[in-house]
Amino acid sequence: MNPAKPPRTPGTRMSARPPARSATLAEIAREAGVSAPTVSKVLNGRADVAPGTRTRVEALLRSYGYRRRRAEATRSPLIDLVFHELESAWAMEVIRGVENVARDEGLSVVLSESAGRLTPGRTWADQVAARRPHGVVLVLSGLDESGQALLTSRSIPFVVMDPAGDPGDDVPSVGATNWHGGLAATRHLVELGHTRIGAISGPTRMMCSRARVDGYRAALETAGLPCDPALIRPGTFHHDSGYRAGLELLRLPDRPTAVFAGNDLQALGLYEAARELGLRIPGDLSVVGFDDLPVARWVGPPLTTVRQPLTEMAEAAARLVLQLGREERPPSATRVELATSLVVRSSTGAPPA
Repeated sequence: MNPAKPPRTPGTRMSARPPARSATLAEIAREAGVSAPTVSKVLNGRADVAPGTRTRVEALLRSYGYRRRRAEATRSPLIDLVFHELESAWAMEVIRGVENVARDEGLSVVLSESAGRLTPGRTWADQVAARRPHGVVLVLSGLDESGQALLTSRSIPFVVMDPAGDPGDDVPSVGATNWHGGLAATRHLVELGHTRIGAISGPTRMMCSRARVDGYRAALETAGLPCDPALIRPGTFHHDSGYRAGLELLRLPDRPTAVFAGNDLQALGLYEAARELGLRIPGDLSVVGFDDLPVARWVGPPLTTVRQPLTEMAEAAARLVLQLGREERPPSATRVELATSLVVRSSTGAPPA
């Protein structure tokens, strides 16, 4: 990551261009006009530093590309796991995967939630810096430039699992083959004989959601079927959005005979909408989900879905972040993609006559 040029702040004695060499804490303290213990407090995320001083020191740390040496970076036996939302069975599968790796390594897991924001705030970053965990796994989230610089300067590695957007070339990430999953789900419905197939997407700002819908479109185009924009409804990956979008689709004069839902929770909302309108699954409507949460096997009828190996993805992310923390020279950005697979159950069948 290219360090951002620090802003000029009154009282800051910094050169016009950051020198190429690294600097010691004493040199950074001298240039910032503070004591070395104050720089150390900033590095350790201590709260007893004036905001202006903290900003000035952080800017110098970024400008010099400062990293704590491994010997300095005494770590707590923790892995930080950060969700943008922590409220569903999906999250439990991810927690299980990270816990599996942490347990084997003798570590504990600290859970955080960013209340729906895709980037945790500065307060969270300061808390992580103070905890000094072995690493950070961010789920459907990311870090802004200042957050990345803060963790990098403390030698705290981080990995993004299922990144919401493009994480950047310098950010290690773990994901799944979402496009192929959308393709497989829709192709299955086409092979059953469906020609009018709807889709309920996840949030359009999320890369995984867009990839699944792109796979859906590709399957229709490959089969020579039109992709009707009226049959694609946006969702939020929550049950209620599947219910609302389902009602909209199923009340169309020429309703779809099958729907690909962006995740299992939305598929269950679609189940509810179909029951409310007196439609049978799969007799009147075929449904495919995405994720293969445990509930997909229990619901009636059991849900055909695309299995996303959530636990394995979380294990891979946790192992990767620990590997990065053990390397004196961490490798450049690593992108890991695990395969999705279609699991056929009882919610799909031939279209009604």
